[in-house]
Amino acid sequence: MSMDRRIGAQYYTLREYTKTIEDFEETCRKVKEIGYQIVQISGTPLAAAPMREVLDRYGLKVAVTHRGFEDFVKRPEEIIDYNKTLGCEICGIGSMPGGYREDSEGISRFIKEANEAAARLGEEGLFLGYHNHAFEFARLDGKLIMDRLIQETDPERVKFIVDTYWVQVGGKDPVKFIRNLGERAMAIHFKDLKVNMDNTVEFGEIGEGSLDWDEIIQACDEAGAKWALVEQDVCRRDPFVSMKMSYEYLKTKGFC
Repeated sequence: MSMDRRIGAQYYTLREYTKTIEDFEETCRKVKEIGYQIVQISGTPLAAAPMREVLDRYGLKVAVTHRGFEDFVKRPEEIIDYNKTLGCEICGIGSMPGGYREDSEGISRFIKEANEAAARLGEEGLFLGYHNHAFEFARLDGKLIMDRLIQETDPERVKFIVDTYWVQVGGKDPVKFIRNLGERAMAIHFKDLKVNMDNTVEFGEIGEGSLDWDEIIQACDEAGAKWALVEQDVCRRDPFVSMKMSYEYLKTKGFC
């Protein structure tokens, strides 16, 4: 089954422009003008209800959200209300907090708490989405942290928000990783890795880097991934220009 061809805009890229509801509205206007119809809410302090009102006005659907893991542990009802208000089924966490990463016992604690949070979300028809960086591909006691996250979390309720850039930085092939995850790769952050002549790497607009987007898109379709969202942590130009460049490139790949 092909993933939804409405490419999404990850608002973390535009986080400096979503601090007030007025800025948020202007951001939604610009995003819609570029052509995006799907968004991810991330990196904003705003409440769900006023954002939903603006999003509806511009015909933008929320596919994914990101909130801190502490909220999932301590305020699960608020997380449920936040996502239901936004009309979103994937309740994402941006990262495993640092306090859990110190040893294998910490990873075990995180997995236990993530499964408990996911069970509560599941009662409301929602999913917990785990967004990766590169550290999950480190080994602790001989085992990749990512392998533990995949094997020890509830496959029905814990899904993955696969970040293509960070998978590559972590030493893995995003194409194989997405295929192996299958439908658990529910959302994909399309993020390109730009290689420089001095052997450094940086974030790039989609199509400006070295990732093979034809292969990644095919893997997403084969895996049964649902959403793809453009994200660029750091932009060397106006972030809205970067988002437009990525959108225009993905249009040539069948997205809209």
